[in-house]
Amino acid sequence: MKTILLLIISAFSLLPSDASAQSKKLKVFILVGQSNMEGHAKIETFDYIGDDPKTAPLLKMMRGADGKPAVCDHVWISYLTGRFDGSANGEGLGKLTAGFGARGSNPTQDGGKIGPEFTFGLTMDQALKEPVLIIKAAWGGRSLNTEFRPPSAGPYVFSEAQIAQMQKQGKDVAAVKAEKAKETGRFYNYTIEHVKKVLADPKRVCPAYDPAAGYEIAGFVWFQGFNDLVDGNTYAGPDGKTRDYTKYSEWMADFIRDVRTDLKAPKMPFVIGVLGVGGLNANEGTLAFRKAMAAPASLPEFKGNVTAVETAPFWPEELAAIDTKRGQLKGKRQGLEKKVKEGKMTKAEADAEAKKIEEALITPAEKAAWERGASNAGYHYMGCAKTFALMGKAFAEAVLKMWTK
Repeated sequence: MKTILLLIISAFSLLPSDASAQSKKLKVFILVGQSNMEGHAKIETFDYIGDDPKTAPLLKMMRGADGKPAVCDHVWISYLTGRFDGSANGEGLGKLTAGFGARGSNPTQDGGKIGPEFTFGLTMDQALKEPVLIIKAAWGGRSLNTEFRPPSAGPYVFSEAQIAQMQKQGKDVAAVKAEKAKETGRFYNYTIEHVKKVLADPKRVCPAYDPAAGYEIAGFVWFQGFNDLVDGNTYAGPDGKTRDYTKYSEWMADFIRDVRTDLKAPKMPFVIGVLGVGGLNANEGTLAFRKAMAAPASLPEFKGNVTAVETAPFWPEELAAIDTKRGQLKGKRQGLEKKVKEGKMTKAEADAEAKKIEEALITPAEKAAWERGASNAGYHYMGCAKTFALMGKAFAEAVLKMWTK
């Protein structure tokens, strides 16, 4: 009887160790895209998040007890970035906090900005017991049709209309094709190479990594689109005026398949962050592009493991309205400057007139809101931390939801 009892105790004593090893399996998330994945929201715009009662709790999560940006104890990040052309790539790494957004000339240094990664990591930290590793790779101004082009999409093929246009402009067609071939897929390769490099030695970035427990590639977030949206050559419609984004959908599906193959993660949850610039009332062309971006999530092969997350609902409408007025003011000032150059009014007169126009156009409350909430241009969601925080949280929640399906 005593022997049996000892055997039972011994058996149960193994369970905590096994459960502990399982719980320590590193969760790896990969975040990839262009400038909005980099993130151009300055930390100085955090306070604006607290102005809205609905997002005030989010701000509380983003700050520590000392009022400074929160530092995650169980989330680490490796961030590959560099100049938009891919030169001077470098890696920023450490515990996740604010500052892993867009960076300046030195990719290893805190840029004072956030992208979606900050609240993505904070949300995962709250939801998971396991340590988390975020591998982020992002560069501004890169397209899916060229720089991020996946291998399965094949080489970039110029249309007859594109070739005719180049010939009309006197360009060396062969040289243009050679340059395009050189750029095609380059940033896709950078991304895959960096992910493999990090995962070859996770402990280099994440000290909490337990080799005995291993790691799991638990999700991939893609947030890109602006360069494809405005590319009227690659996506020219049959009439030469409208745009046909069907190919983006095809290449996006190829991208999902290829990253899963290259990373040996066949069912890896994949989030498509749908470009939301312009908000819910964007023009028809932008709406058509969003539809093309989201389309792969509806394919039968991706059911339950690919989700399209619309970011238009997070567009900072208040700041966008103010930005429109700022644009009008800029136009008025340029007109006044022209009159000064023509000798029709003095600089002092122009400055006084500009001040009157500004006071009539932008209220003190609007000016204060802009200073609190905006730090960049419209194509970067006004550089509004509230917007990027909401997007990061939504991306994380979409991944978590796919786990339960």
